[in-house]
Amino acid sequence: MGMVERSQQDCPAAYKISSKWEDLNLFIYLAGEFGLKNLMAFTRDIKREISSQKAQNITIDFSQICYLDSAAALALVQIEKEAVAHNIPCRLINLNDEAKGIFSVIHDDALTHLPFKSEVSREGFIRRVGQESLDLTRDFINFVTFIGELLVALYYTLRHPKTLRGKDVFFYIQRAGVDGLPIVALIGLLMGLIMAFMSFLQFKQFGANIYVPALVSFAMVKELGPLMTAILVAGRSGSAFAAEIGTMVVNEEVDALSTMGFDPIRFLAVPKVLATIIVVPILTIYADLSGILGGMIIGVTSLDLTVKTYITQSIKAIEVFDVVTSLIKAAVFAGLISAIGCQRGFQVRSGAQDVGKYTTSAVVAAIFLIVVADSIFAIMLYYVKRYSVLTG
Repeated sequence: MGMVERSQQDCPAAYKISSKWEDLNLFIYLAGEFGLKNLMAFTRDIKREISSQKAQNITIDFSQICYLDSAAALALVQIEKEAVAHNIPCRLINLNDEAKGIFSVIHDDALTHLPFKSEVSREGFIRRVGQESLDLTRDFINFVTFIGELLVALYYTLRHPKTLRGKDVFFYIQRAGVDGLPIVALIGLLMGLIMAFMSFLQFKQFGANIYVPALVSFAMVKELGPLMTAILVAGRSGSAFAAEIGTMVVNEEVDALSTMGFDPIRFLAVPKVLATIIVVPILTIYADLSGILGGMIIGVTSLDLTVKTYITQSIKAIEVFDVVTSLIKAAVFAGLISAIGCQRGFQVRSGAQDVGKYTTSAVVAAIFLIVVADSIFAIMLYYVKRYSVLTG
């Protein structure tokens, strides 16, 4: 809270209000402390002085005030507004620099205008659904527009490789890939352990323990490896991309880049997208291997399988087509994660609250798009493989 304060030796313990009439002109002299603790009292006294007799002009003198905070300043501004509303000119005189600074942060319009949005929303359910639908459509259009701009920037970079900042690409490769390797490997290992153990509980009823390696390997390579890796990267790197670009927008660094003639998408987004597309397939391979290793631990310790048997059964269950399509899915997921993270970062307008909002939105939207893309891949690859079997 802003305040004006003199030394305590010169400051009376309480406020003092005195007035003088000259014809119909009222002069009010304020002295002492005026703050939140005596707000109601001095406001009542000043209004009593004003209402005691009809005045044509009111002048409030601040020369003897030794303490003034923003609450008292707001109350005095409201008194001034009330006088003006009754066609009585009111002046505040002898304000020192600190007092002028406190009064300068009080916006006159905010005292009279209603807030833009009421505290209690009275919109109906259908209207809210319609508004959310419009917001979703608008957000989809913005994302598609950004994807188009990003593709143009990538095409330009491919045609002019020297414009690509290689150091930034390697930096984001390390941050999104190398730094994320331990958590990806750990989650993959645990997923393999869980799948192997849970499938063992079911298969042992039929004496089909030999199929556990095939189940774990196929599930990790086909679905869980790329999907789990993409979700982890969305949480780590997608949010980081949104927060980084959003902070630059708030600090007007993006505007500075545009002023200097740099394309912000080519300068900021392209290195992040390329780095993510490079590292996510590699992380997926590590996740697959970690999951198979986790299943092997259960296979050797609980299923009475040898390491050679486990590896042999795993290799039989995995085809080259499965590995290639898994890496393609991982690359597509990486492109979606980095694109949505950068796009959300560029949507930030002001303040830390906006950065947090769009960082959260980047993670949620990335995970949603990953699941949608994975569903499309599942259907598409089924028919592709079926067609290749029929024609091959």
